[in-house]
Amino acid sequence: MYIKKWGRVINVLDYYLFPISYAFLTFPIAAMLCAIPILVLQYRKHGYFNKFRGVLLYLFLLYLMNALYLVILPMPASRHNAPMSSCAQLIPFNFIQDIMAETRVVWSDPSTYVRLIKERAFLQVVFNIALVVPFGMFMRYYLRKSWLTCLVASLGLSLFFEVTQVTGIYGFYDYPYRLFDVDDLFLNTLGGMIGFVMARWASSHLPRLDQEVDLSQKRVSYTRRAIAFMVDWIVLVPVVLLLGVLNVPGAYFLATSVYFVLIPYLNGGRTLGKALVRIRITGAGEHLSLREIGIRNGLLYLVFGGVHVLFMNLYFPGILGPMYLVGLFLMDACVFVHVLVCLFGRKQRLLHEQKSGTDHAIT
Repeated sequence: MYIKKWGRVINVLDYYLFPISYAFLTFPIAAMLCAIPILVLQYRKHGYFNKFRGVLLYLFLLYLMNALYLVILPMPASRHNAPMSSCAQLIPFNFIQDIMAETRVVWSDPSTYVRLIKERAFLQVVFNIALVVPFGMFMRYYLRKSWLTCLVASLGLSLFFEVTQVTGIYGFYDYPYRLFDVDDLFLNTLGGMIGFVMARWASSHLPRLDQEVDLSQKRVSYTRRAIAFMVDWIVLVPVVLLLGVLNVPGAYFLATSVYFVLIPYLNGGRTLGKALVRIRITGAGEHLSLREIGIRNGLLYLVFGGVHVLFMNLYFPGILGPMYLVGLFLMDACVFVHVLVCLFGRKQRLLHEQKSGTDHAIT
């Protein structure tokens, strides 16, 4: 990372604080976009959501955003930028020469060593090392990777940074606006390995991530069920629309009967969405019966969902239309209150679960 912009050296701290401030400003947006992927990752890998792991993943996301913004910001004012006099520094350990050329330190006088922390060339080395320290810590503490994997991954991350710079963000700009520096590859990789070593000390002061958990005792949250529900309808809506375009009679009822009744019955209580987050519908016995899944999802999708579909597709003459609409509103209000009661009362079960004698379990 070269800290010259259009031929002039800018304040070192301002240079780093500018992209960091943008990373923190845009982090809430990235956090919302990554919420579902992070939850699904936790459910898939561990079977449940661990709050501490979630915090670590979000911290890692924030770190990656800071690192990326430090690499690409500030950007030129126009995509059609002017070429640099040189776009690559290929002499290994050239940073030592830079420090020696710029420093005001008198090496025979230790009292002058403090001047290093105010000098551009030295601070650039420190920041390039520090940039990848959190990455190395994450590789060891969270991912449990070996030193060799951390070494290769840190080098790969640094190479990604340098290629991003030297290609002008992969051709977005006419010319590179940052210098490809071979020293950065060494310094970033060194930072990753320092983080790997630091993680050994940090892990003794942080909670363990490999504790055994009895998944049979874990409650399936409504958040997890909502993700499964959303995935199922992302899959099913195009099918319903296609059947409607083909003028298949009762397209909605046919599709939901197959997807939410027949498939879970044949697949051990799992739809695609439920399989994604590792949950299944369970009945009174070892195997879910057709009656149980029929009552459960029949009430939910064929009855409750069906009356809404009929309202949108049928013609109600005279006063029947407004009456039907009022009835739908009252039913939806009752269902909404019922869901809230079940949501805040952990021992409460939804109506279609009570009537069918079914529940959810983690696979």
